[in-house]
Amino acid sequence: MLSIADMERDTQERLFAYLRQHLEGDWGNAKIRPIVGGQSNPTYLIDAGEKLYVLRKQPGGTLLPSAHAVDREFRVMHALAETKVPVPRVLHFCASIDIVGTPFYVMVFVTGRVFKDPLLPQLQPAERAAVYDGMVTTLGALHMVDYASIGLADFGRPGNYFGRQIDRWSRQYRDAGGNTIAAMDELIHRLPQFAPDDNLSSIVHGDFRLENLLIAPQGTQVLAVVDWELSTLGHPLADLAYNCFYFRLPRQVFLGMGETNLAGTGIPSEEEYVSAYFRQTGITPSAPWPFYIAFAFFRLAAILHGMLQRAMKGNAKSDQAATQGILARPCAEAGLAALRIIG
Repeated sequence: MLSIADMERDTQERLFAYLRQHLEGDWGNAKIRPIVGGQSNPTYLIDAGEKLYVLRKQPGGTLLPSAHAVDREFRVMHALAETKVPVPRVLHFCASIDIVGTPFYVMVFVTGRVFKDPLLPQLQPAERAAVYDGMVTTLGALHMVDYASIGLADFGRPGNYFGRQIDRWSRQYRDAGGNTIAAMDELIHRLPQFAPDDNLSSIVHGDFRLENLLIAPQGTQVLAVVDWELSTLGHPLADLAYNCFYFRLPRQVFLGMGETNLAGTGIPSEEEYVSAYFRQTGITPSAPWPFYIAFAFFRLAAILHGMLQRAMKGNAKSDQAATQGILARPCAEAGLAALRIIG
């Protein structure tokens, strides 16, 4: 599927003519190029003279009904604009497919650093500590937002989050086909036994990790949280546990830190990181912490397994789908290891 930047000139001209009606900028000399990254929603930088914008669109082709929902991304970031959660300022949403072939939205470009390696090797210990403190503080701020007061009461289904999610991802894993993963089969059987029945609900990002934060070019402030494609109303501790998966994985799996001695690095331990979150939010877990970790790995493994099967069938939208998909097994095994701590 061609990107906007690869399409014929008239497509770009149609886009710029449309944006001229809605946004400031030098649209006669505007340029657009892809922003390289892991996003499943194609993302582009638009240079319109003194104005820099980011355009995010659905991919082309046939999509699952709830997938790649750029309208939801736009909605949640717009709603969070006046809260303590740092998000890019969204400017315009276009539901029409007549401009670039799919719906899209435009937001202000935020100049910031993206760190992919959770060990932050380019920073000093004090800076690493500050980045992790900013990350957990930002996540806590998100979970403390009164979502109904900002117009997101219908953004998801509150209550019974883990029961519904375990059912959903069990079906996704089985429907994807391919070779079974013994650890996944055991997680599917055992997770429901430990699932809490509390109805704690908040806005959840769904993919909250270091790589989806923009950090100030000078300093350690979190300037923006990006990639809200999986956001919904859900259980905040599912978001927190997912944010902690780096602490449990070996280096060869998503650059994990599970086999790294963090003493003296400035990076907190998982226990220290989680404790900081609980102090900030006042949330008390109603299930043992290893359950939340196990669930986070189970969900991640189901997603990765689906990516691998699509890649094997030639239907993957990312060139990295097969490479990442094979990590489903070690993620499921990490989840099962966490669950076995409980019993």
